[in-house]
Amino acid sequence: MYRIILLFSLLALYSCNQTEPNGKETHTSINIDFPDHYSGFTLDGRMMILIATDDSIEPRFQLRDGSNTCQAFGMDVEDWNDGTALSFDMSAFGYPVQSFTALAAGDYTVQLLFHKYETFNRADGHVVKMPMDRGEGQQWNRAPGNVYSTPSKINLSPTKKTTLNFKLENVIPVIEEPEDSEYVKHIKIKSDLLSEFWGRDMYLGAHVLLPHGWADHPEAKYPLAVFHGHFPSDFGGWRTTPPDPSLKPEYSERFSLDGYNITQQKEAYDFYKMWTGPNFPRVLVIEIQHANPFYDDSYAVNSENIGPYGDAITYELIPHIEKEFRGIGEGWARFTYGGSTGGWEALAVQVKYPTEYNGCYAACPDPIDFRAFCLTNIYEDDNAYFKEGPFKKTLVAGHRDYLGNVDAMLRDMNYRELVLGTKSRSGQQWDIWEAVYSPIGSDGYPQRIWDKQSGVINKDVANYWKENFDLAHIMKRDWAKHGNDWKGKIKIYCGDMDNYYLNNAVYLAEEMLEATTEPYYDGEVDYGDRAEHCWNGDHDQPNAISRLRYNRMFIPKWSEEVKTRSPQGADLSSWRY
Repeated sequence: MYRIILLFSLLALYSCNQTEPNGKETHTSINIDFPDHYSGFTLDGRMMILIATDDSIEPRFQLRDGSNTCQAFGMDVEDWNDGTALSFDMSAFGYPVQSFTALAAGDYTVQLLFHKYETFNRADGHVVKMPMDRGEGQQWNRAPGNVYSTPSKINLSPTKKTTLNFKLENVIPVIEEPEDSEYVKHIKIKSDLLSEFWGRDMYLGAHVLLPHGWADHPEAKYPLAVFHGHFPSDFGGWRTTPPDPSLKPEYSERFSLDGYNITQQKEAYDFYKMWTGPNFPRVLVIEIQHANPFYDDSYAVNSENIGPYGDAITYELIPHIEKEFRGIGEGWARFTYGGSTGGWEALAVQVKYPTEYNGCYAACPDPIDFRAFCLTNIYEDDNAYFKEGPFKKTLVAGHRDYLGNVDAMLRDMNYRELVLGTKSRSGQQWDIWEAVYSPIGSDGYPQRIWDKQSGVINKDVANYWKENFDLAHIMKRDWAKHGNDWKGKIKIYCGDMDNYYLNNAVYLAEEMLEATTEPYYDGEVDYGDRAEHCWNGDHDQPNAISRLRYNRMFIPKWSEEVKTRSPQGADLSSWRY
């Protein structure tokens, strides 16, 4: 999309003036030396300029959806050769200010970062350039191997003739793998299905929490609890010692709580005591690592763009874990739960693999009915960014608090992603939905559900989404076929003031489920009053606490329910000790 100009470093000093789309000329030139760390290599990737007024935090950690964001510009880079300097395209798209010449002159802290891509020769014949996850969960500002400049205080005057030179002298280091302990084990397998799709070795991993007494009860076989969610660096919410007495309290801006880090440690330790106590159900719990070139996880389903992750998890990873750690290994003895992305995944795998799982607890799920894709109806609306009338266009909101105060618009959230990556490569939320749900485009990248700049919706892509990933539509369409397999297994929870308006899709899904007959769905849909994102069905605790208690909430709940949803002769006793 953007022009890439590779010049010898001497010539770069004399780069010509460029004209912005708004007709203004920019006289500022920005040149970047080829990073010493990659001497001898040719690089592809995304070059980003980050401009901040706050010098207490590196600019690479200040790019946000809210009003306290820094400024950023991004451009694609291909075939950047050792020994050449890169001249940044000053007409590159920006967020939140879209044009470089529209920046106010002043003193800023400036930092550059290069997000490195790899080339994939996929089995479908497409060759794509993507940022492979390197153990960080697709975080562009923390990805090992990415190079960046030391923040510099610079006076910027976009229309003043100035040449700025930058060196990418810093390299983000490799992340160490977590170590096994008595209770937590770490599994990593090569997936044949995913390796074939991507044209290179691809791996799936999991953090496995063993039940108390696992080693002392070799005759026992265990149910499997699949805790879906974003990329976990290790098993979350688990701590075998009391909170660190020397831990300095940290304030949680999200929950307006001081010392929330101490609260998290206390909750993790309390769970350990509960887990090893006499009355907690003995099950295996896994958190899956399925980061991929598009995002920190795959959404646990098969996708044209991402590959057969649903089958790889269900038929490769899970059986491997069950064999390794004495799982029962049957669909009736598996259940899923999670929040947000994990909530969508918990419901999606139950819907798409109806007999492989025996219950899902989907909290604050990503949109499960695309008539309410947050605040957009992708089937009826023409534009995702605006509600349009004959004389007025109103921007669509993207994020609110529990009182309805809006701090980000849908368009701006998508513009931030566009700065981070073209062709659905930002590694962020709206792009991963597109990557998972869309058909492949002629260039090998996902087809856009809407034009990223204008917001105009592609109805052909919307119809593809409907038939393949609109979970409420799929359940309604296939109820006669799978209703008996879904009966009693579907539990959905959402705050009625979800920050991303996810409750709107839950309302629609509930209406559909309540209308089911032969059989009636016989599940549960519940809402938290004025509760924000991540509410998971707990009416007694605030979000800040209940979000830390998924395991202790849903494992005992399922262990009781399974007594009425298991086949004759099922092992309901060996794991109850």
